[in-house]
Amino acid sequence: MNESFSSQPSVCVIIVSYNFMPWIHRCLPSVQASILPATIMVIDNNSSDETCQTIKEYYPDVELIENRENLGFGRANNIGMQQAMERGFDYLFLLNQDAWIEADTLGNLVDAAEKGNSYGIFSPVHMNGRGDATDYGFSDYTGIKKREEAMLIPEDVTPFPFINAAMWLIPVGIIKEIGVFAPLFAHYGEDRNWVLRMQKRGYKLGLVKSAFGYHDRAARPVSREKYYYSEYVYYLTEAVNPFYKLPKAMAYSILAALKKAIKALIARKFADCAAYIGVMWKLCGKCRAILHTRRDTYIMQR
Repeated sequence: MNESFSSQPSVCVIIVSYNFMPWIHRCLPSVQASILPATIMVIDNNSSDETCQTIKEYYPDVELIENRENLGFGRANNIGMQQAMERGFDYLFLLNQDAWIEADTLGNLVDAAEKGNSYGIFSPVHMNGRGDATDYGFSDYTGIKKREEAMLIPEDVTPFPFINAAMWLIPVGIIKEIGVFAPLFAHYGEDRNWVLRMQKRGYKLGLVKSAFGYHDRAARPVSREKYYYSEYVYYLTEAVNPFYKLPKAMAYSILAALKKAIKALIARKFADCAAYIGVMWKLCGKCRAILHTRRDTYIMQR
C-alpha cells in the first residue's frame, strides 16, 4: 500500500469464483482501479475453465485460493472471512464474480461505514450490467429503478430490510460478533440468514447512495425446478430465523410446506402437492443441521 494511504482503513475484497472467465477482465481491474487500495482475494470453487491460470498470469497481485471442490457461495466466502479476521483487516467487501465497481465505490462505502456505527452492512447501488437501470433483484428489494432515483435519496445512508450479497461492505468487527455464513446453506439463503442474525443484534443494512456497482445478470423465467428450490431455501431460512422460537420456526417452515401441499391436493394440483411434500421431506432431512444452526446462532446472539 502507498504511504499516502497508510492511515486509511484496510479493505479485503473477497470474490468467490466458479468459471470466472466471462467477467474476470471487468471485475478484477475495477477493484485494482479503486481510489482506495484494497487487497483482492479470489476463492475459486474448482473452476473448469482458465480462471486460475488467468489470475496467475494476468493478475499476480491477486491472492488466489484454489478449492478442490465447489464449496458453494457461503462456505467459500467463509474462508476469506476467516482470513480477513486473522490478518487484521478493518473491512471486507464481498463482490460477486459477475459484478464490478466504480473507482470511488470502496472509498465512499468506507467513508459511510466510518460514520455509521448502527450499520453492519453497507451496500452500493446495484446497477445492471449495461448501466441503464438498476439490477432487477436490487429494484425488487429497494424500489429504486434508475441511477437518478438513488442520487435523489435525501440521506447518505438509508436502511433497507434486505439487499442481496452481490456487493457488501462489512466491518470485520461485525463478522467477529455475528459469525460467518451458516454452512447449512449450500447455495442461496446464506445472505438472508446472515442479515437476520445481524438485525437480531440491532444492526441495520444501509444503502450508500454515492456508491455504485454493476451486476451483470439478466432476469430469466424461473423454471419449475428453480421455483421449488427457492421455496425450499425460503423455508430453510425460516427454520433458523433467529427472531423465532423453535415452535414458530417449525410452523413457518416444515408445517408451512405441508400446508401448501394440502392446499394443492385440495385444488387437485397433484404435481404441486408432490413438489411441496418433497420440500417438506427435504426440510425434515435437515432437522439435525437446523437445530445445530439454531444453537450456534443462539450462542452468537447472547
